[in-house]
Formats: sequence, structure tokens, C-alpha cells
Amino acid sequence: MLKDDNTQVRERRIITAALPYANGELHLGHIASTYLPSDIFSRYSRLAGHEVIFTCATDDYGTPILVQAESENKDPKDYVKYWNQRDLEDFSKLNIKFDLFDRTSSEENHEMAKRFFLSLFKKGLIYEGEVLQYYCTNCKRFLPDRYVIGRCPFCKAENQYADVCENCGKTLKPGELEVPRCAVCGSTPILEKTSHYFFALSKFSDQLKKWLVETETLQKDIKNYVLKWIEEGLQDWDITRDISWGIPIPLKEAKGKVLYGWFENHLCYISTTLKFLKNKTPDAVAYWNSAKIYHFIGKDIVYHHYLFLPAERMAEGSFKLPEYIPTRGHLLLHGKKFSKSRRWYVSLREFLESFPEDYLRFYLAYITPSNQSDVNFDWDHFKSRINEELIGVLGNFFYRSTSFIWTRYGGLVPSPSSFDELDENLISDINNVPIKVGNLMERIALDEALKVILEMGRSCNQYFQHKAPWKGDERGPTALYLSVNAVRSLAILLYPFIPNSMLNLWSSLNLERGLESETWESARTLCINPNHKINRPVILFNKITEEQIKTQKDKLPKE
Repeated sequence: MLKDDNTQVRERRIITAALPYANGELHLGHIASTYLPSDIFSRYSRLAGHEVIFTCATDDYGTPILVQAESENKDPKDYVKYWNQRDLEDFSKLNIKFDLFDRTSSEENHEMAKRFFLSLFKKGLIYEGEVLQYYCTNCKRFLPDRYVIGRCPFCKAENQYADVCENCGKTLKPGELEVPRCAVCGSTPILEKTSHYFFALSKFSDQLKKWLVETETLQKDIKNYVLKWIEEGLQDWDITRDISWGIPIPLKEAKGKVLYGWFENHLCYISTTLKFLKNKTPDAVAYWNSAKIYHFIGKDIVYHHYLFLPAERMAEGSFKLPEYIPTRGHLLLHGKKFSKSRRWYVSLREFLESFPEDYLRFYLAYITPSNQSDVNFDWDHFKSRINEELIGVLGNFFYRSTSFIWTRYGGLVPSPSSFDELDENLISDINNVPIKVGNLMERIALDEALKVILEMGRSCNQYFQHKAPWKGDERGPTALYLSVNAVRSLAILLYPFIPNSMLNLWSSLNLERGLESETWESARTLCINPNHKINRPVILFNKITEEQIKTQKDKLPKE
């Protein structure tokens, strides 16, 4: 956290983002809740002087992926490889930069999952038990929940899976689904007993409660209802699936069974980070345990990250638990849930074909709060925030300040004279706003931080208007000297949010040190000296037109 005396507590930070399923394109909902917040925070942390490792991976296993691969007549290995590459391309287009983007199907994650399973099995924390499961006599195989569809016994919705009704949200027990049928061949399956392995999650109630209560940095709005789940009683957890696609159970007697995806996928946070650290440190495990751990997630996977993940680490014992699990809500589209089946969504790739990536980064950061509340993407609101805030406030000040220096002083920053009250107020903003923004960034209150930066931008515009350097009086040189320094400070503060635009702005300032190697503290100083030569100013942003927005709205299905 940045202090008033310009000091900063330096630390190691391992930052991860929840793993995207390797079975479909990324949409704006994924970006808003998980990947953009984690990237913004990673970029800020580096500027603030922390040692950062930022990793992610595709979640390659699970029944939905196998079902989709089979429906497209593709080998699941080829299928997930395609989506891993496609996701990385799309992340790169949005300027989301991981130190390593891996896969849960990697050799390293296989080894990590087997290590955890065998450790827990030897400690008696994994045991064998019988379950009822659907079996297709035609396909001659047990059917995981996503291979069985039928009618919900509660709301009567058709085409629901055997474990949960996506229409009413009710959890279904084996045998409750009405008119069940095999999703592959359409025949009626039967219920048969089969042997599965269970993780004794119920034994960790006290440890989980202690961790939740004592870890003050965990998100309070999440902790409260996770504690209620524990009070209501935790059930032991079935970690086996009878399918061919997955990490095999490392026991001879468990042939044909694989680990449930949620047993092994979050272990990929560890395996990917250790893979990145290979040959960089003599003891990667010790590095993990010496760092602050941040796992960025969406609210739909709270149960897994606040119960399964910590319990597994407690049970195995080698890897520390996270101090932070920043959790964000769902992104709605014009007030309704994203739905690929109803075409009510906006894919990331489609968005970036029409607008610059920084427009999306700015808008999603602006509207997404630091809690699990749902937020709404609205095309008209998007247009107004870009035109009025990004362009009207920030772009306007950047261009006016630098263009006046370019045209009136031949690109040479003029020398200031004495400072009046307005000048002192701007100097105070340059000194103090980075502290306020930095403290909000440390709390991962990214929307609040961005709005404080915007407020400084408004103050800068008002200062420029009051000083009126176009009049050519004695106030002009001082106003331009302080304004160009304010531009530099704002560029540092905004870099985590809109990096490409700020790199372009930095280039026009013609500064010797690159923006990516700057320090957050330096945003508090007047670093651009008189007679410094800037480059020709550039217009960073172009206004969004009504026609552009109409084109996007016309793509949505008619309500």
C-alpha cells in the first residue's frame, strides 16, 4: 500500500484467474467478472513494485467438453487444444497478458492431481463408496449427469440434465429426473450401482471455519454465506466420474475412472505457477508459500473455491491457502442473463472486430463493482461513458495540453513562473491522487479507483479552462508545464486499465523511460522538465456514433 511518505511495502504476488472451459468462445461476461479485473490488478501490482506472477489455463476436462467434442466428431484432445489456442488469441487481443497460459491436461497438472489424490488417499481422507448412476444399455456405459436429459420433476422444464435444473435451479438426486434419456443415443437408461471415490470434506468444517474467520482479507459478502453453508453441514464429495476423458484415478482397482474436474482443475493454479517458476528459483514450492495468493473468480464458482479448494490444500499440506479470492457478479446484457443458445450475448472476438480493446476495458472496469452484485452491459450506456468520460474528460485534456505545447512552443515544455492557488491545487492532486488510487487498487476496488482518476481528469480540464493558455498571457507557460506533468501522472494511473492507449500517449510525451518500467510512486512527481521536447500529439480516441450502436443492437434477437 502506498504511504504518504512515498514508501511501498514490496511483496511477492501470485495472481490467478479462474479457468475458462475449453469448449466455446469467450464472451463479455467472462471478461467482466474474472479476466479483466485480474489483468488490471496484475499491471498495477507491477507498477507498484511487487514481484508478480500472473497465470491461467484452460479447463480441459469434464463431461460437457466430452459431449461437445463427440457431437462434433472430434477427438477431445484436438478439441481442447483448439480452444486453448483460440482463448489465448482472444485474451491477447484484449491485452490481457499472462506469464503463462497453460492447460489442465498438461503433464504437470496430471502429476499434481495424482500427488494430491494419493496423499489424501493414504491419509484416509479419500474412501470408496457406492452410488446410483444412470447406465445406457445401448451405449454400454455409465452416463455422467450431462449425458442424461429429461424433464425436471419440480418445474416440468424439458431438456434438463440429471444433476440440476437450469430453469428453476433445483438440485436433482439420482432417479428424480422424469423421462430420462441418453443424450447420445436417445434410449432410456437404467439406474445401477457403481463404485466411486469420495473426499471427506465434512471432516474439514472446523478448519474451514477457522480459515474463513481469521483471513480478514477474504471478501466479506462471500464469507458470511459460506459460513452458513458450513453451519448447515458439509457433505462428503464424490470425486469420481465414469468417463474416458479426464485424469485417471492413480489406483489399479480404479481402472476406467477419472477425477471429477473440480478435484483437479483448481490444482492447475499451482501446477501452472510452478511450471512458470521452473529454472527460475531453486524451490518453487517455497516461492508459492512466501507469496500473497490471489484467485480471481466469478460468483458461480464460490462453493468450489471457498470449500473444495482450501479443504484439499489443508488435507495435502504443502501449499498455502489464498489470502484473497476477489469475486465478481454476473454481467447482464440489457438487463437479461447472457445466453448462447438464445444468441443473447456478445462474444469477445465479435466486440473487438468493431471497437478498440481499451473501450471495452474502460467500460467494464467502470461498471463492475468490487463485490458479487450483477452488473448490466447496455450499448447506449457504453456509448455515453466512452464519449463523455474516456474521450470528453481524459482524451480532451490529453490532447489540449500536448497540442498547445506543440503548436505554441514548438514542442518544448515551457518554464513555469511562480505558482498561484490553482497551480498549487493541481500540484496537490498530482501528489495525493496516486496515494488514494493506489489504496483503492490494493483493496481491488477497481471501479472506485477509475472514478477517482476520472475526477482528477475533470479537475485538470477545469484548471486548463481557468488558466486559458490560448490567451498568451504570463499564466500560460506555468499552466502548460503543470498540465503536461499531470498528463504523465494520469498515464501511469490509467495504464493498468487502458494500457495500449496509454503507451501511445507515453510515446507522444517522448519520455526516456518506458511506461511499463515506470513506478507508481513516480506518478506523484513533476518529472517532465522545462525544455523537454515532446513528439507530435495524437488523437487517442474516436467518438462512437449512433449508427455503430444501432448496428450492435440490431444483432440481438428481438424480444
